[in-house]
Amino acid sequence: MIESAARRLASELVDRRESINRELSRNGVRFGIYKNGEYHDRLFPYDPIPRIIESDEFDRMEAGLKQRVNALNAYLRDIYSDKQAIKDGIVPEEYVYTSAGYFPQVNGVTPPGGVFAHIAGEDLVQGQDGQWWVLEDNLRIPSGASYPLFARDIERRITPSLFRNVRVRDNRDYPRLLRQSMDFVSTDGIAVVLTPGRYNSAFFEHAYLAEKTGAALAFPEDLEVVDNKVYFLDYAGRKHRVGVVYRRLSDEYLDPFAFNPDSVIGVPGILSAYRSGNVAIVNAPGNGAADDKAIYYFVPNMIRYYLGEEPILHNAPTYMPMFDKDRKEVLDRLGELVIKDVAEAGGYGVVFGSSLDRWRREELAERIKAEPRRFIAQEVIQFKDIDVVDPETGQMSPRKCDLRAFVVTGKNTHVWYSGLTRYSSIPGQMIVNSSQGGGFKDTWVLAKETGVEHDYAPGSEVVRVLEQSRKHSLALVTASKADNLFWLGRYTERVFTTLSQFFPFYDRVMDTDVDAFRPFARALDLPEDFDAFIHSFLYDEKNPDSVRSAIVYAFNNAVILRPELGSRSLQQVELAMSSIVEASEYGGMDADIFKHRDIADNMLAFWGGVENSPVEPTLKSFIFVGKYLERLDLYTRFGYSVEELKAPLAKLGSYILPLNGLPVPQCFAEGLRWLVGQLPQRGYAELAEKLGMLLKDFDGRISTKDLKDLGMLNTMDMDAARL
Repeated sequence: MIESAARRLASELVDRRESINRELSRNGVRFGIYKNGEYHDRLFPYDPIPRIIESDEFDRMEAGLKQRVNALNAYLRDIYSDKQAIKDGIVPEEYVYTSAGYFPQVNGVTPPGGVFAHIAGEDLVQGQDGQWWVLEDNLRIPSGASYPLFARDIERRITPSLFRNVRVRDNRDYPRLLRQSMDFVSTDGIAVVLTPGRYNSAFFEHAYLAEKTGAALAFPEDLEVVDNKVYFLDYAGRKHRVGVVYRRLSDEYLDPFAFNPDSVIGVPGILSAYRSGNVAIVNAPGNGAADDKAIYYFVPNMIRYYLGEEPILHNAPTYMPMFDKDRKEVLDRLGELVIKDVAEAGGYGVVFGSSLDRWRREELAERIKAEPRRFIAQEVIQFKDIDVVDPETGQMSPRKCDLRAFVVTGKNTHVWYSGLTRYSSIPGQMIVNSSQGGGFKDTWVLAKETGVEHDYAPGSEVVRVLEQSRKHSLALVTASKADNLFWLGRYTERVFTTLSQFFPFYDRVMDTDVDAFRPFARALDLPEDFDAFIHSFLYDEKNPDSVRSAIVYAFNNAVILRPELGSRSLQQVELAMSSIVEASEYGGMDADIFKHRDIADNMLAFWGGVENSPVEPTLKSFIFVGKYLERLDLYTRFGYSVEELKAPLAKLGSYILPLNGLPVPQCFAEGLRWLVGQLPQRGYAELAEKLGMLLKDFDGRISTKDLKDLGMLNTMDMDAARL
């Protein structure tokens, strides 16, 4: 009854699909994919029809997931210490040591709190008969929790009455559970989310979870290891001790001293600090030894061995070519089974035997004979189809879906009351991974008749995420982020002021004063042919001074600052970028040019959001110093009177005031010095003198820490494969 009512009410979301997708777009809910070696940043396709799981059904799943993850944590503790499971024949020795995820570098290390898999992403499918099967354990850097978390927030705001009438368990606990786990294992110091870079496929999630948990978002160059302790470096080079690192890059690239010496996105020495017990790493290095597709075969036996219990959830029927009996079964039934390469992830290396012709089947058989450890084979489970709204036709279309459930372990083990339901992009296709172009749905876990439930363990401390989010202060601004803040201020101002200046000239041209735009074009060194001027000024991505370029540059700086500034403020920059890029792709019409007035309003909304946010005043100053330096630069280019310059000059002074006595980023001094050099030839010698006095005030306070712009590095697709 409850499920039927939920399904009827959930149909309301279908009518709100466009509104929800628009909100996801304006908030930058993205998942990047790599094609032919190129990174493509795209919106993560969302379907409004939620997967609905009944309360009793989920309770059984929850018990099974806790059981499974507890056994996997016990296995990791064992194989990196006593290795009793090997001695007792639970897992053959050759399977442990030949696993690509086993790292002898962490042998003998017990992580802080004794937890290896703090966050497990358990991939399940539901068969046609309703039974749930576990397909895969992800214990390294499982991605995806942020997407249903964000989508539910939008659903709740767009259809609030729906959630008053449907008993759905609240999914807002994920940041609390994550932060609670991080705090439980933390040694001594701040919490950081370590991202490999802006162009990582799941960067949105890295930044969003840092924002929601109150952790600092750190790039590899922001961390330094001294005396086997990890420190976070702020823009002035001051060190802040780090107690826990939620890392979002693979083991192989984590520490060039211990793993891949060619890695340029790791933190040299971090493994030594971890081995010394001076920092916790979430998830622990070496966890891949337990989520190898071949090790998956042995998990039911692990549950019996470590917990003395029968498995509640079942593996898909699996065959191991390493075993003679299984290898014969696999080779005899190759056309009926699904073959998986244990070295691959994200839907890659998965072959359905029925899809192969005779020649390719024989070729695969030879590979299995030559490298039996490399493959497993499974019975094909016919997933239960779930309807999605076809984006082309708007009609219901059945698609294959799986479910990634998230299990968070700290003092206790919790299963999040939600999950990432992924669906295939093509009807009938069995591979649903996001890295293969699939989309996602929200997952509604229904509550009991007694009401909505929360996963609060007795005596557990509730992390107040709102208060945590306010701890992002100037003390935790790195050198690269100081630049990001400054240039975000400059580029948003460039967009606003140039557009504001442009429209009066454009209006006069439309009123037959055909030469009216020329003074404006000359001030910005733009072509004086009108059509070329419009294209160059508004849309030309090759012109670094175009409005489009300025908005894209602003966005590239803004997206890194989500934890500091908040998603709500940044959505205005995202909206502006979407507007100008969309218009430029089909040439821009007169109606589009008129609508670009909204872009100037987006900039006003962004500044207002920052100014009225709980962000620390000194941190705000970094944006607004850049903003008013840019305004003075542009106003003097346009020949504004001395009287008209007084307001932006006063504003500049008011935002510099909170920084009195504090170190000043080098970008401040460089920007001010360049402007002071330009002003006399523009006829503003007196203004140059006043700004020169500010420049002198910076003497002795300028932070000259070298910038390594790895935050903008086109990093490898670290965790996309596992989503």
